[in-house]
Amino acid sequence: MPDIAKHLLIVEDETALRQAIAAQLTDRGYEVQEAGSGEEALARLADFAFDIIVTDLRLPGMDGSAVVEAAVARYPEIIAIVVTGYGTVKDAVEAIKRGAWDFVSKPFQIDELLLALGSAIEQRQLKSENAYLRAQLEERYRFEGIVGRSRSMARLFQLLETVAPTSSTILITGETGTGKEVVARAIHHNGPRRMHRFVALNCSAIPETLLEAELFGHVRGAFTGAVGSRAGRFEQAHRGTLFLDEVGTMSVALQMKLLRALQEREFERVGDSHTTRVDVRVIAATNSDLGRMVAEGGFREDLYYRLNVIPIELPPLRERKDDIPLLVQHFLAKLTKPPRPDGRAGRPPAPHGGPAREPSAPAPDAARAVRPGASDERTPRPAAADSRPATTLSQEAMRRLMAYPWPGNIRQLENAIERALAFSAGRSQIDVTDLPAEIQQADEPAAPGTIALPASGVDLESYIATIERELIERSLERTNGNKGRAARLLNLKRTTLVEKLKRLNRRP
Repeated sequence: MPDIAKHLLIVEDETALRQAIAAQLTDRGYEVQEAGSGEEALARLADFAFDIIVTDLRLPGMDGSAVVEAAVARYPEIIAIVVTGYGTVKDAVEAIKRGAWDFVSKPFQIDELLLALGSAIEQRQLKSENAYLRAQLEERYRFEGIVGRSRSMARLFQLLETVAPTSSTILITGETGTGKEVVARAIHHNGPRRMHRFVALNCSAIPETLLEAELFGHVRGAFTGAVGSRAGRFEQAHRGTLFLDEVGTMSVALQMKLLRALQEREFERVGDSHTTRVDVRVIAATNSDLGRMVAEGGFREDLYYRLNVIPIELPPLRERKDDIPLLVQHFLAKLTKPPRPDGRAGRPPAPHGGPAREPSAPAPDAARAVRPGASDERTPRPAAADSRPATTLSQEAMRRLMAYPWPGNIRQLENAIERALAFSAGRSQIDVTDLPAEIQQADEPAAPGTIALPASGVDLESYIATIERELIERSLERTNGNKGRAARLLNLKRTTLVEKLKRLNRRP
């Protein structure tokens, strides 16, 4: 019996055998959930970080080896045991190649499975640093630094691949910390302007009196302190890309000048009468509802349509929690890189063609680590440490991360991982106690349960309709009635959701 109850998923298509094994493992102290197919197992793994998976090798549809491979790719710390009635050396080798820890041949006694589980748990605790190295993420999940393979991110990658080769103006929307600048850089570095500059400007960080000069430049004597002429961001980005972050904070008067620059691709420096022509692709970003601002008179309607040629909406992290394990792996790998020769932390260099960021420039709206001040009794160790073993995350810690709502999105997640590394004190595994207090206090998600079937039976059609109605209502509540986002939460097309609303006697 394990000292701390382990969450275990058993995958077996023979119902009687599966239930018998589950009952005996439950009696030994394991928290057991069941899946009757590989596809059902993947659905459960997407919602919950199990400690152990025990799967039959021969399954209808997706086989056990593929289930193991997908489980280990998502959770490097998971222990996978394969059960096979074919017990050949070839089967064993193939299963272990795909990430299985051990295998048991049918027919077997429960003690054989318990022995394999006990040995695997003990060795995993002693050699947890090897788990990350065994994680094999075979499917493509990045687009120039963007990490994710959820359905919403797959749609985003497809959209980015479509729009990157164009020169169309793009408006990126999303909550703070969702990675808007990362996406803008990805578009630039995968497009025809990649050999020229990517120039970023956070409109909310520049005083209104200076923002015009920052955008269009100025000549000597144009205003107090203008001791020389200076090129603005539009000129700096000539033949490249200009990224305007938080464009919704710009004054209405300056919006008119920006509109003319976008329409004519020409402007005058502040204090100058000479017209300068540029060839610039503009990507704007905001966490504000520009449509509402237009209705309220806070943003010009003509500028809104000029910027919103191609809209890209980034989903918040709470709506793609199945990407959290991948993001954790990504941040652990980045934050534990050894220092560079110049003594700086081993972060990736700036993308090719990107300008050096000025000391006073604001932080990009991307996943960026900022080490918080330490209030713990322990003394934190710098996250960018000297060479250290590969660091992993315990499954209990992963469950807390997946249960937390992440109001600060990806940026907050990276901060949490950097903080956890600092407090892990050189250990090769991060535990719950290393996480920030607000995440430690997050309720662990309940393991997905099974549906009870009463002796009297159920009206299946009515039961399914009730569940469908509840899910649709919850998705609309979460998105404040936005049908497009609600449809994405349910992995539906918007038109399909509207039809379902009509069928459920709701006003679309």
